[in-house]
Amino acid sequence: MKNTTQQVCRKCLLRDMPEQEIYANLFRYLESLSSDDRVPDEVYQERLNVCRGCDKLLSGTCILCGCYVELRAAMRVRSCPCVPAKWSAYEALS
Repeated sequence: MKNTTQQVCRKCLLRDMPEQEIYANLFRYLESLSSDDRVPDEVYQERLNVCRGCDKLLSGTCILCGCYVELRAAMRVRSCPCVPAKWSAYEALS
């Protein structure tokens, strides 16, 4: 019987993986964040809205720091790398 479960390739570079697999891994990682590490959904959506309007956003990444903005925006301890920051880590704590 053939195994149809896909596993994360831990030894692959992004350039070696199909684009859909990259996005699937990214969203799997987001889903695995604990509630202690993740901002509330309202804060996450607000952060993404700010990023959507930012001139530093390019194909889902921030050109200032190179992160995937959907990951950075989800994490409680992260903040916007712009100076001055457009959103902060501390807004998630209030």
